Amino acid sequence: MRLTRCHVDLPLAPARTFTLPESAANHLGRVLRLREGDECVLFNGDGQDYAARLVEVNKREVRAEILSALPVDRESPLRLTLIQGIARGEKMDLILQKATELGVARFQPVNAERTEVKLDAERLDKRVAHWRSVIVSACEQSGRGRVPELAPPAGLMQAAQACAASDLRLLLDPVGELSLAAMTLPPDAGVVVAIGPEGGWSPRDREILLASGFQGMRLGPRILRTETAGLAAIAALQARFGDLA
Repeated sequence: MRLTRCHVDLPLAPARTFTLPESAANHLGRVLRLREGDECVLFNGDGQDYAARLVEVNKREVRAEILSALPVDRESPLRLTLIQGIARGEKMDLILQKATELGVARFQPVNAERTEVKLDAERLDKRVAHWRSVIVSACEQSGRGRVPELAPPAGLMQAAQACAASDLRLLLDPVGELSLAAMTLPPDAGVVVAIGPEGGWSPRDREILLASGFQGMRLGPRILRTETAGLAAIAALQARFGDLA
């Protein structure tokens, strides 16, 4: 039987007994209704899974004992960063969830010229916290031992310039010069894929990306929605250079 896997943002070590954070306690004790003596798997993003047993479950708290640690190696050899133009609500959630499952190591949300989502500081903080919870949940489901980095939302120029050290920087372009079949990459390459918001990259956005070393990559003749484009590109790159082969 597959054990429930749950993220906890705490240091973990065998033989340690501790009180679970509220979110994990609620999930295990109230949603899944685990009881004292039930076992689960905990992880904190350090690359290990921790077999655990619940030793106390009540209305006030849930306590767990760590039984053992097991290294988890499910990270792609391809170090993928997704620069994603901020999309509306469930679309952004879908992108983050599925890209995490596909092995993306880092997310950089960006405000582009055609970004339709405008958030003030308070709403932005709440949205970023929500995005992180989506990523963590995807790690729980997919078995990843490392939680992808979620960078604070930034302007496109700042985000593009921050990727200058990456081996390959790509934006999807139906008439782009690069084709997946013709690409070569060194082992453990760092690849950045830039995907525009619902309205796509504006001419000014494209100028910024091209001036920052991004190259157009062809990925079929069809125009893809923002929630499809990045996932298709990531899956194709993983199949060609990563661990989906």
